[in-house]
Amino acid sequence: MSFGQGGPQSQWDPWTPQSQQPQSQQSQQQPWNSGNSDNTPDWAALAEASEARAKRRRLFLIGGGALATVAIAGAVAVAVVSANGSDQASDGPSSQLPTTADIPSATATEPSFAPTSAPPPLDPKDFVSSVKKDKAPLSPDLLFPGTQLTMGETVYKKGPTADTRTCGSATQGTLPKVLDTNKCTRLIRVTYTQGDTAVTVGVAVFDSEAQAVKAKKDADKKSIVRSLSGGGVKSFCTGAVCRSTTNSYGRYAYFTVAGFTNGKDVTEKSTGVFRAGDDLAEFAFRQIRRRGEAQASAAAEG
Repeated sequence: MSFGQGGPQSQWDPWTPQSQQPQSQQSQQQPWNSGNSDNTPDWAALAEASEARAKRRRLFLIGGGALATVAIAGAVAVAVVSANGSDQASDGPSSQLPTTADIPSATATEPSFAPTSAPPPLDPKDFVSSVKKDKAPLSPDLLFPGTQLTMGETVYKKGPTADTRTCGSATQGTLPKVLDTNKCTRLIRVTYTQGDTAVTVGVAVFDSEAQAVKAKKDADKKSIVRSLSGGGVKSFCTGAVCRSTTNSYGRYAYFTVAGFTNGKDVTEKSTGVFRAGDDLAEFAFRQIRRRGEAQASAAAEG
């Protein structure tokens, strides 16, 4: 079969990838010609093809440069955002950002706070260590109130009381000299009983703590407060062996003498007598301390 020559022939450009050889020429190389009979190259066609390729190359380079510019601008934007944040940029909406009023200014004043610690409390002992501060009323019934005393499970009945300005007359053994030497101004006594056990507590009053401490130091085993009987309490510790204690707190020195109302001697097995003497000594200490606490509280409130 033969083809007619009326239709246009397709031209194959070796520099243009989209051009194709005619089917009849795919198996053989096409010479560079423009139909001239002298077999010389078509220089005009080659120049046009070269210019087209150069134009396409310029467009590609311009497009790549634009993409690189966009990429660089994006990197700069990310760097700016990261520099403005502490760790990373916030991805929350703008409505979640703090308002201008919420952002502290450089001229804002520092917050002030009220003191949270209370001033140190007044020391109760200061008010019972000097006659100049210890101004509260003092009497046997104020120092030892009520008609009985409960210590733990033991109840002691309150007996007679006494208040003397001549301290030595209410003591015996070496205690009169001790009290007089240290200028005791007053001696308050009270007796408590529990069964056949009786205890007399004597509280000696001085002008200063130093005098009370010195009296305590000067006292010995023969420094004994005189037992107080009467008002239903039999005489005790007048000839029998009894147990005595000595101590001080502030400007007060306090003494106890404990024994049996039936005249028996106190021995190491007389645990009830020892316990009664310790209970009344503890009570005397508490009452003196409470006296200081009451005066310290009144001073703080005033």
